[in-house]
Amino acid sequence: MKKSNFISYKFSQISEEESIQNSEEFYRLMKTRRTVRTFSKKKANDEIIKNCIKTAASAPSGANQQPWHFVVVTDPSIRKKIRDAAEKEEIEFYSGRAPEEWLNALKKFETNEVKPFLEEASHLIIVFQKSYDIDSDGNKLKIYYSKESVGISVGMLLTAIHNAGLVSLTHTPSPMNFLNTILNRPENEKPFLIIAAGYPADDTKVPDIKKKSFEEITTFV
Repeated sequence: MKKSNFISYKFSQISEEESIQNSEEFYRLMKTRRTVRTFSKKKANDEIIKNCIKTAASAPSGANQQPWHFVVVTDPSIRKKIRDAAEKEEIEFYSGRAPEEWLNALKKFETNEVKPFLEEASHLIIVFQKSYDIDSDGNKLKIYYSKESVGISVGMLLTAIHNAGLVSLTHTPSPMNFLNTILNRPENEKPFLIIAAGYPADDTKVPDIKKKSFEEITTFV
């Protein structure tokens, strides 16, 4: 008899009232999440970051191939290298590489090529996306829905960071190939984004922005 690839799984059941309450409470929690660019020097406990990454790694992925790798950077010398390389790309971005339309969209956030958070945040989490995998014999294995899977994982990571009482900032200097060199990652891993995570500085300010209404973003049919 062929062995099944499936196992029995007992899902917990709660009442409809509890479900509504839980969904409302979680919404209220996540509505307070904000991206910050100024971080406290207070170091977050490594155990918090580990648990957040474990949460991210529980995300669904195409064919369960889990095409992600997370590199946590706290070493000051490595962070300095990352900042120097990132700011080099950002200088080119702001001084000519970026289209005027994109720069205009960024003006209200008052961003520029200077990225001190890369050294100031408690932890840097570099998320890599695998373009292919390698089996024990050295053969390349195709990965399905890699970008979508890593994107879902990152969303869960940012949610977990906020749920733990920390703040975060996503950063995507382009190109990011320097991260493979600095962090000694293999060629089948492509940098997806940098997440700065930690505690907010006492004088942290955030942009005064509003989210689109529920009616604008949702259609029931």
